[in-house]
Amino acid sequence: MRYNGFLPPGDRGRKRSKFVLYKRQLGNGVKRSKHYVVKTPHCSQAILDATQHSISYTLSRNHAVIVEYTNDEDTDMFQIGRSSETPIDFIVMDTVPGDKSTENKVMQQSTISRFACRILCDRNNPKVARIYAAGFDTSRNIFLGEKANKWQENGREIDGLTTNGVLIMHPRGSFCGGDAKFRYWLETSVGGSVFTTRESRSAQQKGQKVEEETNILQDGTLIDLCGATLLWRSAEGLAKSPSKRDLEREIDEINAGRPQCPVGLNTLVIPRKITPSENQQQPYVYLNCGHVQGLHDWGQDKDSGDRKCPICLELGPVVKVCMGLEPAFYVDTGLPTFAFNPCGHMATEKTVKYWANVEIPHGTNGFHAVCPFCATPLSGSPGYKRLIFQDNVD
Repeated sequence: MRYNGFLPPGDRGRKRSKFVLYKRQLGNGVKRSKHYVVKTPHCSQAILDATQHSISYTLSRNHAVIVEYTNDEDTDMFQIGRSSETPIDFIVMDTVPGDKSTENKVMQQSTISRFACRILCDRNNPKVARIYAAGFDTSRNIFLGEKANKWQENGREIDGLTTNGVLIMHPRGSFCGGDAKFRYWLETSVGGSVFTTRESRSAQQKGQKVEEETNILQDGTLIDLCGATLLWRSAEGLAKSPSKRDLEREIDEINAGRPQCPVGLNTLVIPRKITPSENQQQPYVYLNCGHVQGLHDWGQDKDSGDRKCPICLELGPVVKVCMGLEPAFYVDTGLPTFAFNPCGHMATEKTVKYWANVEIPHGTNGFHAVCPFCATPLSGSPGYKRLIFQDNVD
């Protein structure tokens, strides 16, 4: 989320704003085979064998459980993480709020795991894609150290959680039917079980197991990697979503109405993306009232920088209006007559209302609603404003 269709430095290779999963020529998935106890996991044959997928659960200094995995020709595996090493199919970076690049920010140490998660897609039923915490490294191993949250169920199956966890949230209803509702965050384990979230992100006590929920991704499922939040869209769901060309046509329709600035009396043109240079045709929205105007100095408060709307005399902040161009974030089609507060990204009414009610994880145990196009935390209540143009749209 937040990239509005493209990365600031550009989409290159495995580092992109969005990724498409295609069926591989040969299935590269893995499935659980056997497990056994060892005293020195780093010296065990499964760990030393670079062709063997395995997960090591260290219970104490001299006690570990090794779970071996065998090839599964019926699944395709895709791995996501911060690492640029070859086992990672899709490289994700920490999300910086606003249309900014991480290169322009002083970043603290990343909280995204180098090998954050893996997704296994059923080759015979592409609608079934399961997500698991942690990914296999270059040696095809996953290590859960002594301090990691882990447990053994019924004295047999062993499972665990990664340090900051992999959270998922499935929508209720059809994501692109306009009736989707946000639900609640869950945590998926290394073995694919689903639990309620921990008290804080890296707490040692796991949540309660939720039997009625699964790690199967649905159209509109959110995946939080503690530093970046991803949106999963299915092929069927995207077929119902507006295309980029549809969104461009909506912009053209609003611009065809020749919206006017009541002060400068000039025609405004909604851009497809914000440019740093000043443009007399660039529309601005008064966030307290929603009136769209051009750039002018009328009614400006020198102390706060707020401006008094010349139409309704409401004093408040003003921001550039820009189109939300990533089609995957839309839950319906129609004219983009609403904008998020305070960033000014335009979208349809149902889209802004949906995202304004979705709480995205923030920090160790916080949540806040954000604009999906730029990840800026929403301000005020309800976090968006209806746009009022001085044109034939109204």
